[in-house]
Amino acid sequence: MTPEAAGDGAAGDRSGPLAGILVADFSRVLAGPYASMLLADMGADVVKVESPRGDDTRTWVPPTRDGVSTYFLGVNRNKRSVALDLADDDDVALARELAGRADVLLENFRPGGLDRFGLGYEAVAEVNPGIVYASITGFGSGGGRALPGYDLIVQAISGLMSLTGDPDGPPYRAGISIFDVMTGLHATIGVLAALNHRSATGRGQHVEVNLLSSALSGLVNQSSAVVAGGVVPYRMGNAHPSLFPYDALPTADRELIITAGNDGQFRKLCEVLGLPELVDDPRFRGNQDRTANREALRALLVERLHTRTADAWFTDLIAAGVPCGPINTVDGGVAFAEQLGLDPVVRIGPDAVPSVRHPISFSVTPARHTLPPPDLDEHGAAIRGWLQGPDERAERRPA
Repeated sequence: MTPEAAGDGAAGDRSGPLAGILVADFSRVLAGPYASMLLADMGADVVKVESPRGDDTRTWVPPTRDGVSTYFLGVNRNKRSVALDLADDDDVALARELAGRADVLLENFRPGGLDRFGLGYEAVAEVNPGIVYASITGFGSGGGRALPGYDLIVQAISGLMSLTGDPDGPPYRAGISIFDVMTGLHATIGVLAALNHRSATGRGQHVEVNLLSSALSGLVNQSSAVVAGGVVPYRMGNAHPSLFPYDALPTADRELIITAGNDGQFRKLCEVLGLPELVDDPRFRGNQDRTANREALRALLVERLHTRTADAWFTDLIAAGVPCGPINTVDGGVAFAEQLGLDPVVRIGPDAVPSVRHPISFSVTPARHTLPPPDLDEHGAAIRGWLQGPDERAERRPA
């Protein structure tokens, strides 16, 4: 029995591909909570362990909904909260008991930060050999163990900011904490892979991810240009170093993203724009030619695009098979997803708290959206009572 099953009846539907998996979530802020929310959406029973002050993002405002930080709401649904003070011996004992019963422990303390409480990997694995113990750090557990792991710092150090912004302007951060999110995804992948290994062998393991490694992996073609080609990329605004057109191009009213990524798409673009002669122009015949002569081609495309609105071009270009899209604000992105029938917004619990739908669809074991983000220690009494009772999960825990 998990604490969700033993709780107060508010657990909701326990279906999903990870039903029956217990996650002890000692993480806070973004990367860890995002990972644990994805696991919870897929059916895992996630116990969010918070300090008596609560997750930092509870106080990251504005904006708010009914006085609650929307930042916190965005990454903490489907979890149950218990406040444990690791400076208190009794609470530490409960934390160890939770770790001993869990299938997965997720944490983003500085490397070794939980060791002094008997909650490091070695200590937990000694009593719970099947534990999948996932650690998220900023710069790994070696030479970077003392460095603070903030997304903005990693955006700077990794080189992402050197690529973001206008060529003649200053570097910029991405509009979201992109490497926190990416690292949370990598943590989720690592946990799922380790659970699969455990199902085959009975053995758990320590899964480690860090923001800088996730950043360098996530820079894909740009980091590959450095390590494989010896080329240092630079800021190009919205342009692409290897493709054109793959850019924001101005129309009569606003910019439109147009991504004609191959010769066929470029031909269709030229047909819709009424510029068929460009297809056979030797300056633009292949992608390498178009990229080398991008400024000349850009001027010709923009001259024609200026004659109509972005929406008008969007309709005709999409109909012709040319990938493109308007530059929306976030509310426009949500509205467009609604127009496509993707149902991006779900409403959770008796207060109908709005949340963004889990991004993965399963034909047999759909994701759930049943528990709204918890108040601090909302489920503390039920979880403490469960931890103080017999461990009914011990019989099925891997040896």
